[in-house]
Amino acid sequence: MGEPNLSTEEQNLEASNATAKAFTLTSALWFAAATSFGMIGAGYLIAPDFLANIEYVHFGRVRPMHINAVLFGFVTPGLLAAAFYYFPRLLRTELFSHKLGVFSAVFWNITVAAGMIGIATGHTQGREYAELPWPVDIMVVISFFLVVVNILMTIRKRKERVLYVSIWYSTAAIVLTSVTYCLGNVIWKPDTGALVGIPDAILLWFYGHNIFGLLLTPMGLAVAYYVLPIATRSPLWSHSLSLIGFWSLIIVYTHIGTHHLLQVPVPTWLKTISIVDSVAMVIPVMIVLINLWYTIKGKLGEIHADIGAKFVLTGTIYYFFVNIQGSMMALPHVQRITHFNNWVVGHAHIGVLGFAGVTALGGLYFILPKITGKPLYSKFLADVQYWLVLIGVTGFAVVLTVVGLIQGNAWYNGEALYRTLPMIQPYYILRASLGLFIMLGAYIGLYNIIRSLYFNRGAAT
Repeated sequence: MGEPNLSTEEQNLEASNATAKAFTLTSALWFAAATSFGMIGAGYLIAPDFLANIEYVHFGRVRPMHINAVLFGFVTPGLLAAAFYYFPRLLRTELFSHKLGVFSAVFWNITVAAGMIGIATGHTQGREYAELPWPVDIMVVISFFLVVVNILMTIRKRKERVLYVSIWYSTAAIVLTSVTYCLGNVIWKPDTGALVGIPDAILLWFYGHNIFGLLLTPMGLAVAYYVLPIATRSPLWSHSLSLIGFWSLIIVYTHIGTHHLLQVPVPTWLKTISIVDSVAMVIPVMIVLINLWYTIKGKLGEIHADIGAKFVLTGTIYYFFVNIQGSMMALPHVQRITHFNNWVVGHAHIGVLGFAGVTALGGLYFILPKITGKPLYSKFLADVQYWLVLIGVTGFAVVLTVVGLIQGNAWYNGEALYRTLPMIQPYYILRASLGLFIMLGAYIGLYNIIRSLYFNRGAAT
């Protein structure tokens, strides 16, 4: 007799795993590459002549390579991998197109690689979070369009009438980012990729903040809403509260980008809206965290036993700190000290690596045994990666916050730059050391994920 026949639904779900596997491998590969770029950048902050004769990786190029590799190479594909796993299951239908899903992952990798080559060779638009050259911008838009089509068509053919909150968050993230990316990168002006003057700054920071608020944040929360109830075998504490958190995030977050421009001649009313909404971000953040943390109340043992859930829970803790810090930083009196220095860099690392990145890793480790049908290759290595990333990111937050306070107070009191640099040099060395922890964790994770996907001799589950 042959192997037992799988039901049609099981076969369809198994086929949809191919897309999740492709995005999982994408995320792991680019996490290793992105942290390598970051380490090169950290080397320049210690020794400005570090690799100075290699134009392709000097600081002005390797920093945007690091940022874009983290955003579009590591975090977003990691969150998409989880999404392509839970969409068919929550909607009780097969993915609209398995071939389109795999093709979108391949095209996504080509796009990110083209962006890295473009920046390394000096082809950049030179705008924060919008550095990619125009041809790559078009490729990014196409990449998002491919994902949007697959997701929306899967929703259209669903068998489940009620849309779980993870579907709300991830769908909104992909659809809205497809639009905001076009706006923020001014793709209708291929010669400059920018407007002129203050309108360009306003548009850029509308996009620059929403790439986190309308992409990474809802995608990360979608993973948390999916993983934590399953890992603890607990029903979501409040479905209604989850939808209130969703709509309050969409309403409040979209207007806060101008708090990056309080020192420039932007209309006062726009600054006021950005400050008020930045402080009001406490509302959607606390709604989400109360809902998630009450869902897992009394179930920390189950969280500890599931490495994916442990990553995700840690991501929610980072989410709390980064948003409380962000609300505080939007206040003009606070910005007098914290703006234009390493405080902001530390804040960005807590949000992107701490919240979104750690949550993405949690989603990957949670779905890996399910999409391979075998246990994780090494839970020990996953735990090692967890602690390396935890120590590295938390250390980053502390070190860069201290450096930012030193720089901010020195600037505020009129101190000369050459007197400040020796004070912060030891912190840059410590920062690079902590970055080494994160990079080592990325490579350990890459090895573990590749072995889990393709060379795992563990017993089938």
